[in-house]
Amino acid sequence: MTTAELLSFDDALAAYDPALGLEVHVELNTNTKMFCGCPATFGGEPNTQTCPTCLGLPGSMPVVNGKAVESAIRIGLALNCEIAEWCRFARKNYFYPDMPKNFQTSQYDEPIAFEGWTDVEVPGENGVETFRIEIERAHMEEDTGKSLHVGGATGRIHGAEYSLVDYNRAGIPLIEIVTKPIMGTREKAPAVARAYVAHLRELILGLGVSDVRMEQGSLRCDVNLSLAPTGSGQLGTRTETKNVNSLRSVERAARYEIGRHAAILAAGGSILQETRHWHEDTGITTSGREKSDAEDYRYFPEPDLVPVAPSREWVEELRGSLPEPPRERRARLQADWGFSDLEMRDTVGAGALGLVEETIAAGASPQAARKWWLSELARRANEQNTEISALPITPADVARIQALVDDGSINDKLARQVFDGVLAGEGTPDEVVAARRLAIVSDEGALGEAVDRAIEANPDVAEKIRDGKVAAAGALIGAVMKEMRGQADAGRVRELILERLS
Repeated sequence: MTTAELLSFDDALAAYDPALGLEVHVELNTNTKMFCGCPATFGGEPNTQTCPTCLGLPGSMPVVNGKAVESAIRIGLALNCEIAEWCRFARKNYFYPDMPKNFQTSQYDEPIAFEGWTDVEVPGENGVETFRIEIERAHMEEDTGKSLHVGGATGRIHGAEYSLVDYNRAGIPLIEIVTKPIMGTREKAPAVARAYVAHLRELILGLGVSDVRMEQGSLRCDVNLSLAPTGSGQLGTRTETKNVNSLRSVERAARYEIGRHAAILAAGGSILQETRHWHEDTGITTSGREKSDAEDYRYFPEPDLVPVAPSREWVEELRGSLPEPPRERRARLQADWGFSDLEMRDTVGAGALGLVEETIAAGASPQAARKWWLSELARRANEQNTEISALPITPADVARIQALVDDGSINDKLARQVFDGVLAGEGTPDEVVAARRLAIVSDEGALGEAVDRAIEANPDVAEKIRDGKVAAAGALIGAVMKEMRGQADAGRVRELILERLS
């Protein structure tokens, strides 16, 4: 199926109602793995953070990470879930090279958190619309290893010359958050999917239990989608697009699958229940494998782990420690910063709320922080087809660049060149200014000489200024700025021009 064979979005919605189901996997930021003492840090040399337990070697015995249980409860409470008084782990059996035990230790029919809900806001032409997302479950499990397929054109196993496996990630603590079917969203379905994942990311970041960096895979979303005839109130056959790792792609994948499903159904075909791969470069999904149902995984209770039974006193203690809810936090920040509703909506929509907050904390004004993240940096993220948070620049860098503007060392135009250097890995903002010689020229002698040359080269303009047409000074200012590569103080240049010609 290619993009040319899709039914248009409007035509698809005229005939079918979409239903979403979102499964979000969150890697917890514990120091060690879920069932062993191996470090859970990101980016280590391949296969250096392993032991007999996370490699599934005979005779090794797992032990539950208590901090991971606490994080799971905090996530469940933040999602208004019931917290189980007693739950246990199960073995989910399947074979894949990145699953060293040939089963995944997970939770099946007894999750630690269940029956919750959360509200998400989606901007529209008529203002913000709120959608309630019902949470079926949030359960604990371990992550798999990571396969690298070498050779071939797609990076997938098909066509690869050989594959490598890094087991460092095997055993990392995961929380999987599963929604109930999300219906009634109609044309807003893709936007609701994106808003939900963004909301979840903001909520979990506030809890401090994960860095939720989608570009590193610490938050991944599986997008389930089905279509049914308009008004039927039924659920169609679903597909599951696996491991979508950006907000933009969550929305695009949902929109693409709506068009693909509709084209198949309109032609009299049927949907195959399967997993699908999302391709960021082409914006399409391709078939992965036929989707298994629960019985295919042959779940059975994990015999090597005792049940988890959090006391009610502990649960209530954790409930009392929850941070400010995202909606209340946004309202407070908006009031503190003096943003309009539109400015705040755009900041949240760009995924820049936390970045702006950190930039302000580093010393920038709210409007300056918002300006750089939502204009200059959002544009660059869009050009690179990445999330704004994935750009190699920190809020402290942005605040420092604004400080250089504020103290007159550079202007906004030069600041953009500083952003170029920082993003290119040339160093800190001060190092980039020094290396590229971007500091504004404040030497009166050099400015005066440049002004004199501009006056001499433009006698007609100079005469207009002498005749009282001060607005004509703009042409001479432009000439001086061009000669000095934008590194002159335009205000001081204007003063010098008027002094010489008055």
